[in-house]
Amino acid sequence: MTHSMHPARHRRARLVTRLAVVVLLATGGLVTDLASTATTHPAYAHAYLLETSPVDGEVLASPPAEVRLRFDDAVSFNDRSIQLLDTNAKKLAIGTAGHVDGKANTARVSLPTDLTEGTYVLAWRVTSADSHVVSGAFSFSIGHPSATAAPLEQDAHRAVLVVDAVGRAVAFVGLALALGGALFVAVLWPAGRTGRRGRRIVWSGFAVLAAGTVVVLLVQGPYAAGTSLAGVFDPDLLGAALSTRLGHALLARLVIVLALGVAFGIAVRPNFPAATTGTAGATRRIVLPAVAAVGAVALTLTWALADHAQTGVQTWLAVPATSLHLLAMAVWLGGLITLAACVLIPAGRRETSQVITLEPALPRFSRLAQVCFALIAVTGVYLSWRQVGTWAALGATDFGRLLLGKLAVVLAVVGLAAGARRFVRRRGREPLGLDTAPSAAVRRLRRSVVGEILLGVAVVSITAVLVNTAPARTSYAPPVHTTVPIPAAAAGSAAGLWDTSVEVKIEPARSGSNVADIYLTGPDGSLVAVPEISGQLESPDREVPALPVTVTAAEPGHYVANSMSIPFPGVWVLRLDIRVSDFDETPVRVQFTAR
Repeated sequence: MTHSMHPARHRRARLVTRLAVVVLLATGGLVTDLASTATTHPAYAHAYLLETSPVDGEVLASPPAEVRLRFDDAVSFNDRSIQLLDTNAKKLAIGTAGHVDGKANTARVSLPTDLTEGTYVLAWRVTSADSHVVSGAFSFSIGHPSATAAPLEQDAHRAVLVVDAVGRAVAFVGLALALGGALFVAVLWPAGRTGRRGRRIVWSGFAVLAAGTVVVLLVQGPYAAGTSLAGVFDPDLLGAALSTRLGHALLARLVIVLALGVAFGIAVRPNFPAATTGTAGATRRIVLPAVAAVGAVALTLTWALADHAQTGVQTWLAVPATSLHLLAMAVWLGGLITLAACVLIPAGRRETSQVITLEPALPRFSRLAQVCFALIAVTGVYLSWRQVGTWAALGATDFGRLLLGKLAVVLAVVGLAAGARRFVRRRGREPLGLDTAPSAAVRRLRRSVVGEILLGVAVVSITAVLVNTAPARTSYAPPVHTTVPIPAAAAGSAAGLWDTSVEVKIEPARSGSNVADIYLTGPDGSLVAVPEISGQLESPDREVPALPVTVTAAEPGHYVANSMSIPFPGVWVLRLDIRVSDFDETPVRVQFTAR
C-alpha cells in the first residue's frame, strides 16, 4: 500500500529543502570567501602601520619616485585612500594606489617628479582585514623642511560614525528578536505558534535585522572614504563596499535572513502538517530544525568572519567562540523580550481573579537562560583576554573601559536574573505551581524582567561600539620609563657628570607623535643642569636614516622632546648628546620598543 500526500505538502517540503540548500550555500560561500582572503601574518585586528618609505620626518635630497606603506595585516583601499598634501594643504595629483608584488599588507603609490623643496604630508585611510577603517599620516621633506606642515583632519564625520554604530546595534537587536523570539515561539511556548503577538515579534526581528544590515552596508562606503553621509548615494563607494569582505558578509546575511524568514513562516503556519511519518513528518522533525540551526550559526558567522575574531592568533578558536557568544546573547535577549511581551505582561494586566498562565514557558526559559549565561561567561572571558592582553590595558584604553562598562551592566543583569530564578524555583516547589502565583509576585517578576531587557539592550549598544573600537591589545602601549647611567669613561672626561644617570620617560611609546621627558640626576637624586642636549632617533635598520629630535629645557636638569615622531613600531634608540661645555659632549643611547 502506498502512502499518498497532498500536492501542497509536497510543494512545502520541496521549498524547505531548497531553503536548506540556500542557507548551506550562503554559509559555505561566506566561509570560503573570507577564509581565502585572510592574511597569513597574525595581527590583533585594526591594522597598524609597520613602516613607510620614505620614513616619517626624513629629509630627501630629491623627490622620491613612489611611497610605500607596510602594515601588520591585509588592507584594502580605494582611489581616495592615499593623498599627498603640500605645505598649503593642497591635494596633489598622484598615481593609483596598489599592492606591492601582490602582498595584501602593502601599498604603493607613485609621486609626481616635479615636487619642489619643502615638507609634504602623505595621508592614508585604509580598511583593515577585520573590516574596520584605520588612518594616519606622515611627512617627509625635499631639500629642507618647511617652517610649517599642512594641517590634517582625518577623523570620519561624526554623523557617519553615529549612524554606523546605530545600524550595528539595530542589527544586534534584530538578531536577538529573530533567533531568540523564534526559538521561544516555536519551542518553549506551545501556544506561541498560534499567538499573533509572538509571531509579530519574530517578524519584526527579521525586518529590524535586515534594516540594520542595509544601514551598515550603505554607510561603509563613506566611512572607509572619510566622506559625509551624502556618500551613501555614491555608487562608486557602494561598489567599493560591496567588494570588501564586510560587503560579502552583509550580502550573505541578507540572503540567510530571507531564507530563515520563509522557513519560520512555514513552521508557524496553522495548517502545517503535524504528521510524524512520511515526507511531511520528516520536513517538520528534521529539515526545518536543521535549516534553523544552520541558519542561526550562519548568521553569527557573518559577524565573526568579518570582525576582530578572524584576525590574529587562535582564529580557529576565536571564530566559533565569537559565534557562540553572539548566539547565546541572541537566544537569551530575544527570548526574554518575547517572554515579557507574550506571557508576563499580558498576565500582569489580568484581573487577580483570573488564572495567570506561566507554565510551561517560564521554567523552560529559566533553564535555557542559565545555559546561555554560562556560554556568555566562558566565551566572554576568553574573547576579552584575546583582545585585551594585559590588566593595565583595561583602564588605559577606550576598548578596555568600554569592556569594563559592559561587564558592570552584565553583572547587573545577572543579579536581576538570579531574582527571577529564585521566583521560578520557589513557585515550582509549591503544590499549585507557577500558574497560581500571586499577582504581586508576578508584578515583581515582570519589573525584574523589564529591567533585564533594558540592561540587555545597553549591553548590545556597548557591543556595537566595541566592534568598531581598536582592541586594547593593539592600542595599548605601556609608557617607556628607563634609567641609563652615563658611562664612567665619558663621565670622567666631562666635568659635572660623574656618577650621573639619565632618566627617560616616553609616552605613549608607539608609532606617531610622542613626548619624551629627560632628567639628569646626580648621585644624591638632585637634578643636574647642562647647557644643552640634542637628540637623534636611530633604528637598527641601516637603511633608515637617523631622525633629528628637538630637545628643549623645561627646567634645570629636566629636558623635553615635545614632538618626537616615531615612524613605525619596533626597536629604536634615542641618542642623546649631552654638552657640558664648549668642548665636552657625552653621547648616551637609550634603547626602547615602540608599539
